[in-house]
Amino acid sequence: MIIDGRAIATDILAGVRESISRAGMVRAVVVSPTPATESYLSIKSARAEEAGMHLEIVRLAESATEADVIEAIEEPGCDAVIVQLPLPEHLDEKKILDAIPERLDADVLSIRAYARFSLDEPDALLPPVVASIDEILSRSKVYPAGKGVAVVGQGRLVGAPSASWFVNQGAEVMVVTKESGDLSMLREADIIVTGAGSPCLIKPEHLQEGVVLIDAGTSESGGAIVGDADPACAAKASVFTPVPGGVGPIAVACLFRNVAILMERALQEG
Repeated sequence: MIIDGRAIATDILAGVRESISRAGMVRAVVVSPTPATESYLSIKSARAEEAGMHLEIVRLAESATEADVIEAIEEPGCDAVIVQLPLPEHLDEKKILDAIPERLDADVLSIRAYARFSLDEPDALLPPVVASIDEILSRSKVYPAGKGVAVVGQGRLVGAPSASWFVNQGAEVMVVTKESGDLSMLREADIIVTGAGSPCLIKPEHLQEGVVLIDAGTSESGGAIVGDADPACAAKASVFTPVPGGVGPIAVACLFRNVAILMERALQEG
């Protein structure tokens, strides 16, 4: 089964729109945006409109300091704040992300929000990529408990949170990186999540028949956006997410669903 991420995202966004009582305001802070970043922000802006929200984009120059970025984060008047990654190398990414108040952290990137997620606290938000994995598995009736899971890569957005979530779900998790293993280990996995950002890294020969393959890696090859998995892997997988059109749209929809949850909490807290 090849997952139609755009259709799932449309479904989630429609639900978000129905669940909120007013238009949400989301601020995206971006430093020295590239054309690719601008394209991604344009997609987020369109999805925000589908969710009944508005995305305010604050663009800062390459010369922006950490204080400049934090000032943009702390400016009042929004329901959630997104810091668009990556940041320029001269900025302290951790310091900036930790400046996002937990009540506004829909991306779950601050140390406080991430800690609550990793500890599996009942009311913790799921990072958008993890939420998209949960959505895909739930809709495919795949349950992680007791399964062998391989996570390729250990980055902040995909690998690390995915591994943490699968452990909390009762799966047996191995993390495969350039330093800690080779792709032959993937043949032991019932579920594979990959976020390496390496074009067509995973081939059909690396997989067992019927594997669930969730490709959350994106990179450019020959002017096209491609995933970590060779498209030929789809024939061997029972569940397969294409790139583009798989995890990406669902993760963006889950981001705005998180915003809706934050809005509801703020309303309840008065």
